[in-house]
Amino acid sequence: MMIYSFPPIVDNKSKILILGTMPSKDSLRLNQYYANKHNGFWKILFTLLDKPFSENYEIRKSLLTDNYIALWDTLKACIRETSADADILSPEPNDFAELLNKYPNIKVVFCNGRNAESYFEKYFKSLNIYYCYLPSTSAANAISWEKKLKEWEQILKYLKV
Repeated sequence: MMIYSFPPIVDNKSKILILGTMPSKDSLRLNQYYANKHNGFWKILFTLLDKPFSENYEIRKSLLTDNYIALWDTLKACIRETSADADILSPEPNDFAELLNKYPNIKVVFCNGRNAESYFEKYFKSLNIYYCYLPSTSAANAISWEKKLKEWEQILKYLKV
């Protein structure tokens, strides 16, 4: 079945872009980025930004925009029956050149996991922007939450005003 990603969460103040690969089944069902309760994405960001954790999606989106963070996926569409990136068939990339032209304050891209990084490299390595791998926040990634948090700390240096 063909599935489609969400529009980016981004505004003119965004300085960094965090990229996933494609929303999970839970995310697609709820129409929310990182809706799977076992994914550590939101917990990591609330912790790094020293804000009280919230499950309210509007507060989560505000956490991003209030802190100069944009969020999107490398893929616009694909065929996938499960939530596993390994099951992706017929990937179609999002248009990063257009996004980066529209939001020129974005200076760095962080890829949430190796699959997001691989697709970014495959389709967009030629773009003139620094990009960096971060360990996947997925519960399927066996790295400890503490180690993920430590690796994700590097986004903070790009958020200083």
